[in-house]
Amino acid sequence: MASDINYQDGPDFSRRDESPTEDEPIHSPGSRQTEYERIGGRTGSSVLQTIIHLLKGNIGTGLLGLPLAVRNAGLLVGPLSLLIMGIVAVHCMNLLVKCAHHLSAKLGKPFLSYGDAVEYGMENVSWLSRHSIWGRHVVNLFLNITQLGFCCVYFVFLSDNVKQVVETANATTGNCHNNETAVPVPSYDSRLYMVFFLPFIILLVFIRNLKYLAPLSFAANICMCASLVLIYYYCLTNIPNPINLPLAGRGADYPLFFGTAIFAFEGIGVVLPLENKMQNPRNFTKVLYLGMGIVTFLYISLGTIGYIGFGEEIRGSITLNLPLCWLYQIVKLLYSFGIYITYALQFYVSAEILIPPAVARCGPRWALMVDLSIRVALVGLTCALAILIPELDLVISLVGSVSSSALALIIPPLLQIITFHNEDMKPWVFAKDILISVLGFVGFIAGTYTSIQEIVARNGDRHNSTVL
Repeated sequence: MASDINYQDGPDFSRRDESPTEDEPIHSPGSRQTEYERIGGRTGSSVLQTIIHLLKGNIGTGLLGLPLAVRNAGLLVGPLSLLIMGIVAVHCMNLLVKCAHHLSAKLGKPFLSYGDAVEYGMENVSWLSRHSIWGRHVVNLFLNITQLGFCCVYFVFLSDNVKQVVETANATTGNCHNNETAVPVPSYDSRLYMVFFLPFIILLVFIRNLKYLAPLSFAANICMCASLVLIYYYCLTNIPNPINLPLAGRGADYPLFFGTAIFAFEGIGVVLPLENKMQNPRNFTKVLYLGMGIVTFLYISLGTIGYIGFGEEIRGSITLNLPLCWLYQIVKLLYSFGIYITYALQFYVSAEILIPPAVARCGPRWALMVDLSIRVALVGLTCALAILIPELDLVISLVGSVSSSALALIIPPLLQIITFHNEDMKPWVFAKDILISVLGFVGFIAGTYTSIQEIVARNGDRHNSTVL
């Protein structure tokens, strides 16, 4: 359930010349904190609301792909790795909040986005200060890759699940325990389903104000929650006995696990907006640990029981393994509806980054035309990329390895180093940050290479089978 909190939420201080406090003197610590909390204030989010938004920002298609990720790592290594990655990811989220707090207080600014924090952090290092604007550009680049990558995943998810429902319609029964009553009827290629969804998604992203999507977003979240409950129920009631699955997977498959797992921890971009919009931001650390603790538990539990339940037959999304009865066919359609609406929410982030600069370059007469044209082009791009790589598990792993690893693991520890390097940073903290960034970078390289290698291999196999 991806978040409807925009990564760029809050006052737009993305450029220094737009900040109302740019020429103001630096305030005392007390006044800085008061000003920082003013944005949330009494009208801000409560603790419960913040937890709900945090859950929404981290639970999406990545959760459904974790059983396959656990298969790639092994029944023991997979859950342990998810636990470790969860701890590290939450730690990096907390680092981002601490650095943004420190820099906002130092500069007298009430809000810093992820890009702001990296840019102003680089200004703390003399040899980086001249190029600090590139810090913002790099973060925005990875945000765009991440968000548009999510959108590619949604195209593949929609086509795979709807295709399966259509092809097995004549095999669908009311009996969820013995439902193989007919042979599935092959239909169109999954890529044609993507083309079919294209105009409907274009119409969806033409809704430029998120408040008009709020009712649909609420309905989508209800659908996805209900679907997850039924998925958990099926997995828990169909655990085989005995369990004969490898405790560790092949080393060559572990980078695919890394990409899928880090894709699932997709919510670092919502951390700063949520923290800033709380009624009392001082409570955010507790909220972060509680919310992400729930998220990590969901990841480990569904990844483990999903792999146990379906074994080596597990597919890129666990929904594709559900039985061919009406109850679970409806689950697939409900989750697909939720993902369809979520596309617009994830797309909104990239639209807010890319469209305003383009619109600013043209006159008011052409503003709407340029806005809508860019939206059509971006949706078309995500559809084209999904058609080129119609493999759900590999798209998830590739997006996770390329961009999610940078935003969630590589950049936050480096940001702490450049923010606090001249403030008596302890050697063990420096070593810890370097270690996390290096591990994130290794995962980035290995996951990207392995994902691309698998994509090429599967495309070659598909081409050969088509020729034959």
